[in-house]
Amino acid sequence: MGEQGAIRPEKATKRPTRKSVERPVGKSARKPAAKATVKAAAGSGWKPESRLAMVRRARKINRELAELYPYAHPELDFHNPFELLVATVLSAQTTDLRVNQTTPALFAAYPTPEDMAAAVPEEMEELIRPTGFFRAKTKSLIGLSAALRDNYGGEVPGRLADLVKLPGVGRKTANVVLGNAFGVPGITVDTHFGRLVRRWKWTEQEDPEKVEAEIAAIFPKSEWTMLSHRVVFHGRRICHARKPACGACPIAPLCPAYGEGETDPEKARKLLKYEMGGQPGQRLSPPADYPGRPAPALGAG
Repeated sequence: MGEQGAIRPEKATKRPTRKSVERPVGKSARKPAAKATVKAAAGSGWKPESRLAMVRRARKINRELAELYPYAHPELDFHNPFELLVATVLSAQTTDLRVNQTTPALFAAYPTPEDMAAAVPEEMEELIRPTGFFRAKTKSLIGLSAALRDNYGGEVPGRLADLVKLPGVGRKTANVVLGNAFGVPGITVDTHFGRLVRRWKWTEQEDPEKVEAEIAAIFPKSEWTMLSHRVVFHGRRICHARKPACGACPIAPLCPAYGEGETDPEKARKLLKYEMGGQPGQRLSPPADYPGRPAPALGAG
């Protein structure tokens, strides 16, 4: 799930100040960017830093991301804890967009755990086929629904220890549900989160649970859920896996991996995705404060 840590570019690139980086969307686009507190001379690599310096830099990145993405949110459509749990299980090895395009028909057919527990597997498989791995996912969904029916009165439990006992539910899924359906702080270590926190040198860990523990030690508990959203948003929109849009990144002055991607501002802007690139988001029903366009329904383009 994880990727290797940041690789310094072969050619030295000049690290921009925040004033030189345009903020494309969000409240921070309406005010001048703050002066960089971390600078590296042109031609030099990222200098070693103490843990205290790293923690301060990490928290500053979080504040910068909060300004850049004041509308950060879970990108799965849901109306209740059960729908979020199901959608998160379906999101494995596929995009949130594809899940959001698939779940309307699924929840129309099986609106409650009792309904889903009684589903005919072959019929459910056809409904969730677009998300991939549909046989394994069907088995998990029917199994967790039966567990909710038999052990929790048809309700999704609000404790990590209970959630991870459900078929197909690990810590990542449990933290998504706890943080966004129950308001219980949690750090969600998905592919994007793990990749970025290693790229930013907040951790060198590859194991998701170890990543979660190390990042939890950097930030106050009250920040965990929103930090997860902001980091994932940034990974999907700007700091891509293969070619980060470094030249359009507002936190470039704080990033040890600056220069791994495209540094030319004009070329970098063309790499921006979703609302940052003027394209639809992943949710068919996004929050009211989302500045972009809703995603199209399945088959609508």
